[in-house]
Amino acid sequence: MDATDLEALARAVAAGTMTPEELVQRVHTDAVLDVGYAQVDTARGARTGISEVVYGAGKTHQQIAGICAAMCSAGQERILITRLDATKAQQLVEDSAFESVRDRFTYYADARAGVVGELPQPSGNGVILIISAGTSDATVAAEAELTARFLGNEVHVVQDAGVAGIHRLLRHAEDIAHAQVIVAIAGMEGALPSVVGGLAACPVIAVPTSVGYGANLGGLTALLAMVNSCASGVSVVNIDNGFGAAYQASLINHL
Repeated sequence: MDATDLEALARAVAAGTMTPEELVQRVHTDAVLDVGYAQVDTARGARTGISEVVYGAGKTHQQIAGICAAMCSAGQERILITRLDATKAQQLVEDSAFESVRDRFTYYADARAGVVGELPQPSGNGVILIISAGTSDATVAAEAELTARFLGNEVHVVQDAGVAGIHRLLRHAEDIAHAQVIVAIAGMEGALPSVVGGLAACPVIAVPTSVGYGANLGGLTALLAMVNSCASGVSVVNIDNGFGAAYQASLINHL
């Protein structure tokens, strides 16, 4: 259901030919495509400005293909599939249910994600700066970068600028000063967002990663360090959640 359909229903309520309750029921019914194993929300883009994203982990390639087919049938022009490994991506390409969009599908191995359709031109207010502490955080950074670009943002990425060699971070002081939003990604002790937060005049979204030795506890140490940051303006997403950080950054960048 697009904006024109919604306007027609609203006019029907205003004219008295449809009750408000009927409008709510109609919108609810038209907003969902039931494919058996999934309830595809086809109206999320109209409600929130961003269409539904497919989380690939835990789904079969047949299920992903079916969900994408349902989205495309409802008029969704581009689809992001996160946490998609290379084997499943190849199976997806070979799936007959995926045939109609196969030529528009691109797999991004570094981000473990796939995109149906073209990435849009940037439409945000400024630049989203993604800073990762180490090369081992690159996969999470790549997920954040692709997500931000998919959502229509100009993105600049700084890799391997952790606090263990703080001069590597400080040489990007100008990028930090001019960013609209910053996504700071780090494992180990998780100190990077606090340092960045003390330099930046914009919101900083911290992403703890599961990178590190035993006491990293799968990212828990970095998560707790970031939650306890003494820098103002730092918020924190889940461990390894590059997608969630980029989504939040995009919302801020499009205000």
